Amino acid sequence: MHYLVAIVGRPNVGKSTMFNRLTESREAITDPTSGTTRDRKYGKSVWTDRQFTVIDTGGWITKSDDSFEAAIRAQVEISIEEADLILFMVDVSVGITDLDLDIANLLRRSGKKVMVACNKVDTSAHDVGSSEFYSLGLAETIFSISANNGFGTGELLDELVRQLPPEPEEPEDKLPRLAVVGRPNVGKSTLINTLLGRERNIVTDIAGTTRDSVHTRYNMFGFDFEIIDTAGLRKRKQIEDNLEFYSTVRTVKAIDKSDVCLLLLDAEDGMERQDLHIFWQVVESYRGIVIVVNKWDKISKDHTTMGEFEDKVRERIAPFTDVPIIFTSNLKKQRIFKALELALEVNQNRSKKIPTSKLNDFLLPIMESQPPPTYKGKYVRIKYVTQLPSQTPTFAFYCNLPQYIKDPYKRFLENHIRREYKLSGVSVRLFFRKK
Repeated sequence: MHYLVAIVGRPNVGKSTMFNRLTESREAITDPTSGTTRDRKYGKSVWTDRQFTVIDTGGWITKSDDSFEAAIRAQVEISIEEADLILFMVDVSVGITDLDLDIANLLRRSGKKVMVACNKVDTSAHDVGSSEFYSLGLAETIFSISANNGFGTGELLDELVRQLPPEPEEPEDKLPRLAVVGRPNVGKSTLINTLLGRERNIVTDIAGTTRDSVHTRYNMFGFDFEIIDTAGLRKRKQIEDNLEFYSTVRTVKAIDKSDVCLLLLDAEDGMERQDLHIFWQVVESYRGIVIVVNKWDKISKDHTTMGEFEDKVRERIAPFTDVPIIFTSNLKKQRIFKALELALEVNQNRSKKIPTSKLNDFLLPIMESQPPPTYKGKYVRIKYVTQLPSQTPTFAFYCNLPQYIKDPYKRFLENHIRREYKLSGVSVRLFFRKK
């Protein structure tokens, strides 16, 4: 299970810079203009042997002329409510402000674990100023850091992973967990109700009526698994502004609890930007995925419509196109059981174990006949490959110059592995190591 860490603080204290450092990305926009981050950004972070999800929130503001003020505050509150741990960032160069005090009061009321990171400590003189923040009464240790250059972030992360709840042990005979994910109002709850043959989840035409992620065991017609409805939207103030945000936070958590995700698309809308965000969140979480195109009965079609739609989806999700796509109708109960069969096949694909001898018998001749391109006049020779124990198929290639193997050749090898061992719908990881 992955846990959720929310980065909160007033504007321009370095939250997005910290997010980028933790996730090793440039995904969050950083700009000295306060209030640049209006939406959440979320990503994966790994430290030592722990992986967790990080959410970068907008800066907490009050009494401003910014029309986004209420929406940003609501998003911060949602993040605090959903997080397992809060990283509260403050700025040593400014000291404690009224906004810092407001956020500290909010965090105290939340009852959540809080760590305080005093940012922009670039010199030892600045480090002295961080002691002021002990007066907030939120933590026994104030971590002096520079999100910009990385100073102090190692010690902060060591403590952060210690504060996270321990990973629960998975029973060996646990049921497969299928999560139903997608944008609000694409038919997630209707799909589950159709499967169960009863109104297990509230269904209305209003987007955002599912109150929480709901886990249900499904044991009928030869199937036995746990299914999760991730609509996960709570009726609250400013729900119109924060519907997508709240959906995203719930979806992130449910994906991390699942083995395979059924990503529902609305056939009338096609694959939209938010669908694509969810798709990559599933892939980057190393969960299996099946794309389910719902409401197919509403589409005017001929013998080419399905193929054209599928081509457009695969174009959008490139380069990871080895994903099952199925067209369904919840209302007419078309191909719903086939979608479940595909999801369970993908779950089996995730747990495939390929003997080392078979891997090498298959791949070594391919790599000898089509070796990696030379780089700076040097030849890369891959001598050996083995599968590593992991939650998704992961392979280690041992060679003389791993640093010279580029992405196109990695994709070349991945595609061969996928085709030979039928790993549709599964994230495949390749590592290249010095022999």
